[in-house]
Amino acid sequence: MIRPALALLLLSAVPALAHPVTVKSCNREVTFDAPPERAVSYDVNMTDTMLALDLQDHMVGYAGISRYYKMEPEISAKLGDIPELAPNRASKEVLAGAEADFFFAGWNFGMSVGGEVTPETLEPFGIKVYELTESCSHLGERPKMTMEDMYIDILNIGRIFGIEERAKALVDGYRARLKEITKDIDRSKPLKVFVYDSGEDAPFTAGRNGMPTAIIEAAGGINIMEDVAKSWTEVAWEPVIERNPEMIVIVDYGDVSAEQKIAFMKGNPAFKDIDAVKNDRFAVLSYVEATPGPRNIEAVAKLARAFWSK
Repeated sequence: MIRPALALLLLSAVPALAHPVTVKSCNREVTFDAPPERAVSYDVNMTDTMLALDLQDHMVGYAGISRYYKMEPEISAKLGDIPELAPNRASKEVLAGAEADFFFAGWNFGMSVGGEVTPETLEPFGIKVYELTESCSHLGERPKMTMEDMYIDILNIGRIFGIEERAKALVDGYRARLKEITKDIDRSKPLKVFVYDSGEDAPFTAGRNGMPTAIIEAAGGINIMEDVAKSWTEVAWEPVIERNPEMIVIVDYGDVSAEQKIAFMKGNPAFKDIDAVKNDRFAVLSYVEATPGPRNIEAVAKLARAFWSK
């Protein structure tokens, strides 16, 4: 017979179960009674987040990458034989067919307002959704994007899967690396920066709620479109010319290469008086570096070198 005092000692030695846990996802509270076992991630940045947390064993697939992006060997190696369920958006039927119990996605990152795939439409299939923080701007006014928003997603995914300490250690490492990268940046006169994602008739760019705004600011710049209350959106060329960026950040993905985008801007007479074009000041970020996820820290390092190198 175990004495009461010994029983209490044994009980105290057993770690408390992490679940159920409740996390904030956009404007929703989502409760998980247990860590998901059959997760699906959408897009390369969210897939990269899952891999950075070593959650491969909890994944049954990913979606929305091969349509426009050639994955780095490091990401492919970590994925191993985890399949891509759809090259573009994964339908309800695809997710249900994979017997998924969790979908890490976002608005315009695998889901669309009023569309076929939303947290509400997946609920009858037993699929819970965590929404990428950057994508929540469609819900109305929110503060501009910061590096903290990327950390929040990692910490929340850690809580959902019961690996909170692992997620915290990862974020602590990112914070320390970011502090080291940015310690000598003079912020007294931020560099004016324009993000060129795509489009010739009208450019697709990042507004204040897009991750590039946070990356640019961390590197000592200012997004000339940070007054636009969107994450990613189309604007006109006129305000770009008027605001005269000193640096242009190219997002490299899809059928039009970074080199072609730069050539377009340098070859168009309408842009000849833009300081960045005149002085040939372009920096390139890959899609996975420009969207929220683990690659954002080294994206800051890359831009800081481009911004301030003599």
